[in-house]
Amino acid sequence: MVSQITFNLVQGSVRFNFSPDSARALQQALGELTQSLKAVSAAPAGGRRQPQKSMEYQYTGEVFLEVFCNPNIWPSPFAAKLLLTLRDDRIRLTTEAALTQILEDLSQFLEQTA
Repeated sequence: MVSQITFNLVQGSVRFNFSPDSARALQQALGELTQSLKAVSAAPAGGRRQPQKSMEYQYTGEVFLEVFCNPNIWPSPFAAKLLLTLRDDRIRLTTEAALTQILEDLSQFLEQTA
């Protein structure tokens, strides 16, 4: 089953077809990213931090979606931004989105498709 998901961006929004299974996979990847961000923010100030692996998620359906975030550059999960790329054969959109907003959008989408 495929439904339309809406990602609310800093300015505007984008809507595209997305499956609930893919939404759960993205939600899981973002949950792991949140844990990496918490590890970075828990490091002592001025101390040496353990570098965390960047998160990259890709989905190919009617459109190609890529979500990327380097947790080492954000002070907390609440400040983190994701780089979103959404494209098909006619258009390409690359923008930033707040991690917290995308998590909220995913939760809402999964509730509606349950």
